[in-house]
Amino acid sequence: MTMKPVLPFVTVSLLFLGACGLEKPPASLKFPEEKKAAPAPVAAPAAPAPAAEAPADPKLAAGKTVYDASCAGCHDAGMMGAPKPGDKAAWADRIAKGADAMNNNALKGFTGKGGMMPAKGGNASLTDEQVINATAYMVDKSK
Repeated sequence: MTMKPVLPFVTVSLLFLGACGLEKPPASLKFPEEKKAAPAPVAAPAAPAPAAEAPADPKLAAGKTVYDASCAGCHDAGMMGAPKPGDKAAWADRIAKGADAMNNNALKGFTGKGGMMPAKGGNASLTDEQVINATAYMVDKSK
């Protein structure tokens, strides 16, 4: 076993590090005096945003739980063309195609001019029922 010399690497490294310094020293190392202002009043901590109420319909409530855990990451941000819940314009064409078409796209995934979605939103551990409930929840918020 032969060891390669480390010295050229160290030398080159030191050369580059030395080049990162100042070209000429600063005119003064003194910092200007800062004006001392009265301390700002401490604001009370912000109250946490109230959580959205769960829908009364048990399927929609179950869909909200799945949405919050698995779908919100993309849909809240509108990633890859994912329509945001409550955006009636973005959901209008999808809703017009019907629940079967939306559920099929959510379950099997799709790629189209409006964006793309992996099967089950990329979470293969979700059951078909969970995905369908999450889709129904988003549609219900977007009517």
